[in-house]
Amino acid sequence: MVIHPWAWGILALVAVGLVVIDFLGHARNPHPPTAAEAARWTLFYVGLAALFGVGIWLTNGWLYAQEFYAGWAMEWSLSVDNLFVFILILKAFRVPRENQQKALLFGIVIALVLRLVFILLGAALVSRFSWVFFIFGAWLLWTAVSQVRETARGEEADDEYHENGFIRLVRRVLPITDGFIGNRMLYRHGGHTYLTPLFVVVLALGSADLMFAFDSIPAIFGVTQQAFLVFACNVFALMGLRQLFFLVDALLGKLVYLGYGLGVILSFIGIKLILEALHANTLPFINGGRGVEWAPNISVSVSLGVIVVTLAVTVVASLIRTAMDEGDARER
Repeated sequence: MVIHPWAWGILALVAVGLVVIDFLGHARNPHPPTAAEAARWTLFYVGLAALFGVGIWLTNGWLYAQEFYAGWAMEWSLSVDNLFVFILILKAFRVPRENQQKALLFGIVIALVLRLVFILLGAALVSRFSWVFFIFGAWLLWTAVSQVRETARGEEADDEYHENGFIRLVRRVLPITDGFIGNRMLYRHGGHTYLTPLFVVVLALGSADLMFAFDSIPAIFGVTQQAFLVFACNVFALMGLRQLFFLVDALLGKLVYLGYGLGVILSFIGIKLILEALHANTLPFINGGRGVEWAPNISVSVSLGVIVVTLAVTVVASLIRTAMDEGDARER
């Protein structure tokens, strides 16, 4: 895939433009969005991602367009899992409903910047050391098993938010007001500048997403090794996450099988990464340092199909199970 510098410039303009639109249209005028408003904006971001994929198709061919769509679908599904933690953070800090849009927007911007650093580092590692796919694949398989175990034990529903070390450090060394002051993140009083709890919430959201990046970034490199596509998938997935939060806030509890679906996707991508590492093997203790030709090669179209079908089955099965449980509860 040939990526000219202007392509990165266009992607950067798109990302900045989306942030500006969100800030001017929503976060600047705090209000709790209605379900209809959140649905419209969610469809807007989905349509924008679809159009971007068409642009990739016209300029670089259908193969790379498939890589983008598969990577975006996977990042979007993994981002939905982030929403559980985001809800816990917002509830733990008791963020007023009308200020949650601003907190989510700025938290996601921080997450995008941190993910860009991860992506560039990951691309450099992948281009120089093919064996890193063994590590990525093993990590994703371990994460998939952990995801399934947590879902089976129902841990996600009972989890409580605990501040990480970075947030605790911020609280210790910087002055913070006792309560929220509108939707302001900084407050000037008596010649001194104070942080508000909203500023701490933004840092909490951004740093929490960083932990999810340890799973999602290796996973998306299993779909495409193009740093441009990897970052594009993250831009469209994360920027649409804020409105998706308000759309599915009440529905997240109904996705009882989401953890299983994510476990299947992460397992599939982990296996795909290990197979690709075997193909490009240079480690002397594996097959004498030569590539393993018998290892099957999983195409991008198969990856896209597995991701889409798994998500569809997960959502449908979750809704059926929830409807059955609600019916049993009413009968009792």
